[in-house]
Amino acid sequence: MDTNNLTTFRKTLVGVQFLFVAFGATVLVPLLVGLDPSTALFTAGIGTFIFHLITKGKVPIFLGSSFAFIAPIIAASKEWGMPGTLASFAGVALVYFVMSVLVKWQGKALLDKIFPPVVIGPVIILIGLSLSGSAVDMAKTNWLLAFVSLITAILVLTLGKGLFKLVPVISGIIVGYIVAMFIGEVDFKPVQEAAWFALPSAISNFHLPHFALEPFLYMIPVAIAPVIEHVGDVYVVSAVADKDFVKEPGLHRTMLGDGLACLAASLFGGPPVTTYSEVTGAMSITRVTQPQVIRIAALTAIVFSVIGKLSALLRSIPTAVLGGIMLLLFGTIASVGIHNLIQHRVDLNQTRNIIIISVTLTMGIGGAVLSFGGFSMSGIGLAAIIGVVLNLVLPSENKADK
Repeated sequence: MDTNNLTTFRKTLVGVQFLFVAFGATVLVPLLVGLDPSTALFTAGIGTFIFHLITKGKVPIFLGSSFAFIAPIIAASKEWGMPGTLASFAGVALVYFVMSVLVKWQGKALLDKIFPPVVIGPVIILIGLSLSGSAVDMAKTNWLLAFVSLITAILVLTLGKGLFKLVPVISGIIVGYIVAMFIGEVDFKPVQEAAWFALPSAISNFHLPHFALEPFLYMIPVAIAPVIEHVGDVYVVSAVADKDFVKEPGLHRTMLGDGLACLAASLFGGPPVTTYSEVTGAMSITRVTQPQVIRIAALTAIVFSVIGKLSALLRSIPTAVLGGIMLLLFGTIASVGIHNLIQHRVDLNQTRNIIIISVTLTMGIGGAVLSFGGFSMSGIGLAAIIGVVLNLVLPSENKADK
C-alpha cells in the first residue's frame, strides 16, 4: 500500500494512533511535576500546530511534554512557586530563538562542523536507548499485559495487510486493554465520575504567569540538552522521511517553531514541549511520514483535552500496556542512529571517530552528571556536548598517518 497516498479516513486513523504513542509520555510529565495533564495535551496540540506553521507544514514532527524538565520544574517550583516556574519556560524559548538566529546566520556549514554524523549518530542512539529504561519501567508493572501488547503489535506489523498493517499500536493497546479488563487491572471509576466536557484548568482559570528573573535564568541552561536533542530528532525524522529537513525548511525554522511552542506552553500553564522521538519511531514502523497525519494527532490531542470522559478513559489504560508498545518503538529509534552512521559511511577505522562514539555512548548510557554551583547537566545533553567538543578538538586523521 502507498503510505504517501492515504485516504482521509486512513490518515485520521494513523494520526490517532500516533497520539496514542505520545499520550503516555505527554501526560506523565505533568502528573510528576504537579501540572494538569489535560493542559499538557492542549499545549502539545497547540504547540505542534505552531511548529507546523513555522516550518511551512513540511516537517512531520509532534511536540509533547519534555522529560528533560521534570527535575528542574520540581526544584524551581519548590524555590519560586509554580507561577514563577511557568514563566521561566520563556527562558527555554529564548535559547531556541538564539540558536535559530545562529543557524540562520551561518547556515548548514555550522551544523556540519558542530553536528557531523559521527556526533549525531550516537546521539540518536542515545535518544532511543535513554528512553528504553522508561519503557521497561512501564512494562514491568505487569509483564503479561506488556507482552500481550508487544506481541500483538509485532504480529500486526509483520502479518497485517493493507490498512490493518498501519495500526499496530492501536491494535496492541486494544488487545492489551481487553486483557487488562479481564484480569481486573482497569479502574473505571474515574471514567464514570468524569464530565463529558471539561476545559483544562489552565484555560478555564487562565492568567498570565508571574515573571521572575531568578527562575528565568535558572531554566536557560537546562534548555541546552533538549535543543541538542532537537537537532538529533530532526536528523532522525529526515532519515525516516528520506528528506533533508535541515536544508528545507531549515533547522532555524524547526528551532524557532519549537521555541514558540515552548513559549505558548508557558502562557497556558503546560510543561515545555519537545520533538517526540516516540512518534518518530511510530512513523519509522508504519512508514507514514505525511505532516498532515501529525496535525491530525495534534488536533486529536486538543479534542482529548476538552472531553473529560475520553481523557479519563485514556488515563485508565494500564501503564504496562503502553510500556509494551514502547519496548518496540524506542528500539526503533536507536536503530535509526545506527543506520545514520552506516548511511554516512563514518570511518570506524579512525581513532578519533571511535573515541567520539565511545565516550558519547558511555557518558550517556552511564548517566554521567556534571554539576557547577546550582547548575547540573546529565544524560543526552551532557553526552552530546562532550561529543561536539571532542569532534572539534580531536585532530583529523590522514590516511598517510595510519
